[in-house]
Amino acid sequence: MIDTTTTDTRVDPAITSAVERLMRRVEDFPSEGVQFCDLTPVLADPEGFDAVVDGLAAGHEIGTVDYVAGLDARGFLLAGAVAVRLHTGILAIRKAGKLPPPVRSRSYELEYGAATLELPADGLDLRGKRILVVDDVLATGGTLTAAVGLLQDCGAIVSGLSVVLEVPGLGGRDRLAGTPLTCLTVA
Repeated sequence: MIDTTTTDTRVDPAITSAVERLMRRVEDFPSEGVQFCDLTPVLADPEGFDAVVDGLAAGHEIGTVDYVAGLDARGFLLAGAVAVRLHTGILAIRKAGKLPPPVRSRSYELEYGAATLELPADGLDLRGKRILVVDDVLATGGTLTAAVGLLQDCGAIVSGLSVVLEVPGLGGRDRLAGTPLTCLTVA
């Protein structure tokens, strides 16, 4: 388990152990020198998936959040399960071009370009709503930072961030300082 100094949430070591035991590590993928951490076996295992959902929901009791937001695309799987666990609605924060207009959007820089996240601009009033944002991996923090900004632009209160895996040393945690963060394990 990593030091979660940006939050009071402490992840049960059994959850971290389950993720690490089931996660598949692939050397030199997608390029030489990179170790890819494949969460597919974790999510395919009923007990592993249940442990992940428990870990991502940790520190958020029923009634403490109004929505769980999942980031396109793997975050959708996780956020849906966490939303069921917390008895909330789910928000799908989409990549640009996946939603019909009008949309609210937030662009951000990637290592080799830029990307944009979107939410519907109509039919969804997020003012004052407490949102838990869920994704699979925290690396540089660009996507999560953009999601937080987008939700705040909509008037929402981001009550926390939960990810399964953190890639340390890429600055993501630092970019998100001040927002409660739960990571289940490190790459």
